[in-house]
Amino acid sequence: MSLRQDVINTALKMNALGINQGTSGNVSARSDKGFFITPSGMEYDALEARDIVEMQMDASYHGHLKPSSEWRFHRDIYAARTDVNAIIHTHSKYATTLACLRKELPPFHYMIAVAGGKTVRCAPYVTFGTQELSDVAITALQNRNACLLANHGMIVAAENLKKALAIAHEIELLCEQYLNALQVGEPHILSDAEMDEVLEKFKTYGKQDSVEKP
Repeated sequence: MSLRQDVINTALKMNALGINQGTSGNVSARSDKGFFITPSGMEYDALEARDIVEMQMDASYHGHLKPSSEWRFHRDIYAARTDVNAIIHTHSKYATTLACLRKELPPFHYMIAVAGGKTVRCAPYVTFGTQELSDVAITALQNRNACLLANHGMIVAAENLKKALAIAHEIELLCEQYLNALQVGEPHILSDAEMDEVLEKFKTYGKQDSVEKP
């Protein structure tokens, strides 16, 4: 399967999971020459592989459609993070609600560690598609795989599209749980020491020891 088709399939899965809707959000994957990204304003279920735009790091692009209006932070994240090969941006319901409150997601649950740190930061509000938005996003993503964008949505940056989608889905569920908890009271927050222990355990989480076959 081509990388372009992988980008389309990931975008379709985002909508199927309910973490994106319509033409909002965007998906990209690093390529040899730069990155492939979803086009601007196109319904995902109408996309074909040839519709996915190939961009270079100098902001030039090839294809018959324009790239997503948010191409800039995709490009800048790839330039800043050699560990990142896939980026997902969504306007998911609960992550966006928390972002509109301009609140970070604190360690009320140990699974916050899926984002690579003790919190999911919320970047300050900046107009979409601007260099300023790219700059604040990169700062919020420092030592993290996910961040919120104030009054906007969520960004996830990971080693591949499958992992990026899984993190985005998990963060959306955590945002829902946190907002639900706030309806009852103030949730207990895990300490730095408790989160340090979780982050250490996450270094081997999901990794199976190799076993020689008889």
